Amino acid sequence: MYAVTVTFKLHPGTMAEFLPLMRANAQESLLVEPGCEQFDICLGDIPDTVFLYEIYADRAAFDLHLISAHFKSFDAAVTHLVAEKDVRCFYEVIR
Repeated sequence: MYAVTVTFKLHPGTMAEFLPLMRANAQESLLVEPGCEQFDICLGDIPDTVFLYEIYADRAAFDLHLISAHFKSFDAAVTHLVAEKDVRCFYEVIR
């Protein structure tokens, strides 16, 4: 398994526009990408911050996610909403 975490720091006041786009991307990823096994969207006590936890079958499945039409569309649609983005990849998930 291959885990990916993403932390988005949004521009203030953009959460309402960002979340529906993020939800649609997550749902489409789970629906059409056979290697996408989990895609959680997390909100917490840090304002204007969204944390993603994604599990893929392997690195190749994540690479396919990055070139998918729905991801590219999402990425283009949220660029102006995101102040900072931190992506971290983990090649092994121990259970």
